Parts: sequence; structure tokens; C-alpha cells
Amino acid sequence: MDKLELRHKEVIEFYTKNADENVVKKLSRYFREGLDAYGSDKDKVEAQQKKWLAEWENDMTIEDYLDFGDRLVSTGKYEEAHCANSLILSKKDEFSVETFERIGKWLENGIQNWANTDVLCMLVLSEFIFNDIVQPKDFSSWTTSTSKWKRRAVPVTFVEAIKKGHNPDSILPVIEKLMEDGEEDVQKGLGTLLREIWKKQPGTAESFLLKWKDKCGRKIIQYATEKMDKESREKFKKAKN
Repeated sequence: MDKLELRHKEVIEFYTKNADENVVKKLSRYFREGLDAYGSDKDKVEAQQKKWLAEWENDMTIEDYLDFGDRLVSTGKYEEAHCANSLILSKKDEFSVETFERIGKWLENGIQNWANTDVLCMLVLSEFIFNDIVQPKDFSSWTTSTSKWKRRAVPVTFVEAIKKGHNPDSILPVIEKLMEDGEEDVQKGLGTLLREIWKKQPGTAESFLLKWKDKCGRKIIQYATEKMDKESREKFKKAKN
């Protein structure tokens, strides 16, 4: 058994030992498509992840953590995907374009819910933009992925960029490719992003929404306009045929 197999066995043993079906039931109500989880206590999990990082610091390279992440996310388990996010984040100072591409594959090869997707976007993928490793246009190919989670990751990652002051001019051309996406989870991500842009540049967001209001999914409009007053929201009603 190699190093990564041994450590994966250790991770599974920890989660199994700390499994709680009641926690799974409580969490499952937030996941329409169901949740594959152990039900481990959040505080215990975070403490254990810190312990693993300290123990493995000297003999786990970024390549090891990428390979380990492949194993963890492939199980489909909620906590294992969360663990992969936390472990790879510890190597953020070594991130590269190649790292970005490898991590992107997790969204097609195991991650299967909005929560793991969004944590990956907010904590990990956003680092690539913050540190100019990739640009918004580098997410363009993700917009045609067969995985709705990889497509959702595009706007959710951009939310973090907008919060840090990134100009939406380079973002809007990328998300245009998703504006007719039929998946509700993608639409919610887009709507959240456009709401964030609206907070910073209302004119830019409203012009974009007016362009798409008769073609895009209604969840996009709902989420994008929820902070507007009633009169403003009226402008974005779909035109009647």
C-alpha cells in the first residue's frame, strides 16, 4: 500500500468513526439531489484537517495533494471533497496554470453538489484570479462542460473576484456563454454574480440584464434583482409574446 493509499485509508477511518446519520439527515434538506456524506461533526473535521496538514507538511508535495485530491473527490463523499479543498489550499503559494487545470477536473470527476463546488470556488479557484495565474477568459472552456458543477463554478468564482474589486468587463463576455443554460444550479450562480456586480456597478449589471431578460432562465433574474426595489425589478420582467 503506497503513501496516498495509507492516508486515504486514515481519512476514511476518521470519517467513519465520527459518522452521524442525524447530521446527514439535517444536511440533506439543503440538497435536492440527495447528499452522500458521513455526517461528521464540522468542528472535529476542521481540527483533524489541521492535524493532518501539520503531520504531512514535510512529505506531501503539491503533486501529492493533487493526486490525493483526485482520490478523495472520486468517492463522491461530501466530507472527502471538502478535505481535498482544504489540503490543496495549503499549497496555494505553488499554484500554477497546470494546478488550475487539474483542480478543474475535480468538478467533472467526483464533486457532485453545490456546497463542495462553492467552497472550491470561494477558497481555492478564486486564488488563481487574485494572484493573476489565470484570467476570467481562461474559464471560457468550462462553460461547455457536461458537468453542471463545472459550469456553475464559473460565475461563483467570479463572485469572489468582483468582491475583491475585479472589473466586470472581462467577466461578462465569459458568462454570456451560460446565460441560456437550463440548469437551475447554474442559473442561481449567474444570478448571484450579477447581483454582486449590480452592487458595485448597477448600470453595467442592468444593461446586461436588459439584454438577456427575454432569453435567460428566470432564476438568473430572480437572484440578480432580489436586492432591487419593486419598481426596478419590474424592468426585468420577461416581455409577453
